Amino acid sequence: MSKPIVAIVGRPNVGKSTLFNRLAGERLAITDEVPGTTRDRLYAEAEWGGVSFILVDTGGLEVQSSKLKAQKKLEDDLAAQVQAQAQMAIAEADVILFLVDVKDGLTTSDEEVAQVLHRSAKPVLLVVNKADNRPLREAAVEFYALGLGEPYPISALHGTGTGDLLDQVVGAFPVGEEEEEVEAVKIAIVGRPNVGKSSLLNMILGQERAIVHEAPGTTRDAIDTPMEWEGQPLVLIDTAGIRKRGRIQRGVEKYSVLRALKAIDRADVVLLLLDAVDGVTAQDAHIAGYILEETKSVVVVVNKWDLVEKDAGTMRAFEQHVRTTLRFLDYVPVLFVSALTGQRVDQVLPTALRVQEERLVRIPTAELNRILQEAVARHAPPSKAGKRLKFYYVTQAAVDPPTFLFFVNDPRLMHFSYERYLENQLREHYGFLGTPLRLSFRKRGKE
Repeated sequence: MSKPIVAIVGRPNVGKSTLFNRLAGERLAITDEVPGTTRDRLYAEAEWGGVSFILVDTGGLEVQSSKLKAQKKLEDDLAAQVQAQAQMAIAEADVILFLVDVKDGLTTSDEEVAQVLHRSAKPVLLVVNKADNRPLREAAVEFYALGLGEPYPISALHGTGTGDLLDQVVGAFPVGEEEEEVEAVKIAIVGRPNVGKSSLLNMILGQERAIVHEAPGTTRDAIDTPMEWEGQPLVLIDTAGIRKRGRIQRGVEKYSVLRALKAIDRADVVLLLLDAVDGVTAQDAHIAGYILEETKSVVVVVNKWDLVEKDAGTMRAFEQHVRTTLRFLDYVPVLFVSALTGQRVDQVLPTALRVQEERLVRIPTAELNRILQEAVARHAPPSKAGKRLKFYYVTQAAVDPPTFLFFVNDPRLMHFSYERYLENQLREHYGFLGTPLRLSFRKRGKE
């Protein structure tokens, strides 16, 4: 990846997510008073002085003694994975922002984290947060004891000192030639909690990129993972599980769901993950409704297929159940995979990219009108009170999603069943795999 990576690390509750939001310029990370709110690495693009870079938020980095680890082994399983994520962010980073809290002063945990950072041999900027006034800014000198150079006192909440900090960040970037970037395809992995979204992401990437844990709702943020597949830049977006509005808890989960819905909005292609054991649930239909409302291209991925007892007709019957229950017609591909064993996971990205290609297809106007004429000749348009719907011509107004504008004598004569018929005729000729179509009917001039 050509853009430099800046990782924000530090012990829990020192304000990493607040600083992340401040530097990214928007509220991308969930901030909460409860320590440990950020669990996975969270990526965002940021820019300063015309220089673009990737910003990474992390879970709190704590170095525990072996005695403490043995004492709390079971209950700290998830916390241990959070630490691993922070360590991976450090390994990826070109520059590390080590955040400490001036109000807490220098702690043993800070000293232990500093030792980890010394071993990383990466450029480290020591950032002293919550320095909201002059006495607190002066108190930042205490952190010279960490041996990481000059402390930079800031207030992530109010933005004080962040401009000077960004000057230092950009100045610490490695010098290299700027590569011409190909636009990345954004693929969001969405679904209700505990269907295996993070497991699928990890299997696709071939590494432990997102935390996998048995507790539902482990992934709280929408996590952007840049990658490349056969020369095509991609961004995989792992999201928190989406629940029905009535079941969304206040606080962190509430914001997680909003972020997942925003992920659907900014995705090019959505992977809707289902649990083969549970079947299609009302929550799955709820999520499918969001995808349809946003006219997003979609691939339905049925996970945990390895756990289902099967015969020759099981897959076909399940696929039909998916289409009927989720209101998706034959245009949506349905894949049956196991994120645990890797079964058919290699089909996910090729299918998603094919769907993206279909989303950008443009049909020449002459060809469109030929298809329309044949469709009208085969099946006469509807009529009402003795007046029949008449078509003059059609043109494709846009791609992403494909949008078709039909000029007619009276749009009020259009019936939804005939609109569906016209859509099917377009799909019969051009497919538009996994991609919704927009059909618009407009009255032509003097009529």
